[in-house]
Amino acid sequence: MKIEWVDGYEIRTAAENNEIVIAANKEGLLSLAKQITMLAEEVPGAHIHYDGYNSLEEGSTELIIEKIQ
Repeated sequence: MKIEWVDGYEIRTAAENNEIVIAANKEGLLSLAKQITMLAEEVPGAHIHYDGYNSLEEGSTELIIEKIQ
């Protein structure tokens, strides 16, 4: 699966008080929407791994979104 980003995206994630917070600008939300839509067409077990090294703002909590059955 080819991951595509809208130019200028910003995404931060945090785990706070048993909640997962995803904060993003417009470009970040559009990027996530496109990627999750693509993931929906993949086989069960396919996933996208987001972290501070490849997609999230520094200090963000790692995030994995996985397709199940």
